[in-house]
Amino acid sequence: MTMLRDLSMLWSLFHILILFMLLYRSRYPRKKTFFLTGITMGPLALLTVAGLMYYGAEFMGKIFILTLTLPSLLFFWFMSKDKNGKFFFTFCMTDTVALWIIAVTNIGDFYLGGQQYVLMFIGRLILFPLTEWVAYQHLRKPYRELQESVDSGWWLFAGMTAVYYVLLTVTANFPTVVTKRQGELPAFLLILVLMPMTYGTIFVAMYRQLLLSRRRQSERILQEHKNTLEAQLGSQQNIRKMKHDMKGYTVTLSGLLMDGKLDEAMKYLQGIETKMDTLTGEYCANPYINAVLVHYAEEFKKIEAKFQYNIHIGTEELPYMELCQILSNGLENACDALKGLDKEKREVSVQMRYNRNSLLIRLKNKCRDDLYVARGELPATDKEGQEHGFGLVTVQEAAGRLDGDIFCYTEDGNFVLDVMVSCKAFSKAG
Repeated sequence: MTMLRDLSMLWSLFHILILFMLLYRSRYPRKKTFFLTGITMGPLALLTVAGLMYYGAEFMGKIFILTLTLPSLLFFWFMSKDKNGKFFFTFCMTDTVALWIIAVTNIGDFYLGGQQYVLMFIGRLILFPLTEWVAYQHLRKPYRELQESVDSGWWLFAGMTAVYYVLLTVTANFPTVVTKRQGELPAFLLILVLMPMTYGTIFVAMYRQLLLSRRRQSERILQEHKNTLEAQLGSQQNIRKMKHDMKGYTVTLSGLLMDGKLDEAMKYLQGIETKMDTLTGEYCANPYINAVLVHYAEEFKKIEAKFQYNIHIGTEELPYMELCQILSNGLENACDALKGLDKEKREVSVQMRYNRNSLLIRLKNKCRDDLYVARGELPATDKEGQEHGFGLVTVQEAAGRLDGDIFCYTEDGNFVLDVMVSCKAFSKAG
């Protein structure tokens, strides 16, 4: 009946891979990920089962960390998109869950199945697919969102799961398998009970972090809408004031013309034009984008920051919702960063221009001397630690809806955010 034991182990190894691949983020496309995993982990799993058949479960249980765990750790580290605590937590969690199922079915078979391995085989046949179904239906989506949104706390959780992994391995197999150490079995069973409770605590803590991240994003979006509406309201009030003042301007201009004072009339007309530009804050022809720029120009004025702009867009129909979202988040981050600098260092600039089939946006502002963002990296979404992190995910999502992307870095004491969106996506967004 040892064939059932060996088949159940092969089944377990196969489903450990499936469970891990449901949760971790590969840096390769799905097909390539499955192919590389199959040609690497498949032979490794077969060799492990062959060793189990030849050397026995007790011997392989003592060395499988070296023969299977470490090689798979190195392989998936190479494959993973995350090279940090997120990867180690996912890897250790998956392995400890699998070890838990293996240990429970092993003990159940020893005491209830008479070591015929039938109960072990049936238990693993059911529990592994059931665990994968729960992971896919209830865990995968929020867990992926956690990986995208939360950057802190992963190393602590990874350390906890690594300790559990080693604890399960040692207590289950050293110096002999736990079923041969009857006096230590109650302590081992308590470990098996404690592990799901610990993971439940970890996921509750992580889910709270996710809810906090969602709330911050919602607050950010609401603030964007508030700022845009306030800017539009301010523009409308300026226009109403202009209409009211225009009557007086017309009377004065008519009087000058009737008296034949053409030079004075021309000078007065130029003054009116200057006054209109001051009231409207005409940064560009697009009223929505202009409203955002007007609002933040006032915000920068309040903190005595130097605001420069170079806008080269006309009256084209633009996807103003996404572009206003990009500008609002970028300029809000810049405003937050400048508040922490000395007044003489507060500088920010906005550039927008067409380049063939793309619309290019560059936001640049002075930043702290100790702030460093490598080219292509996205700062962590922790507003207290990285002023530019919070909101950049929203910018990236808005750019992605326009078939574009963002690129940020620090250079010569400036934080630079480059956004490129496809003009071909404008008709879709509109």
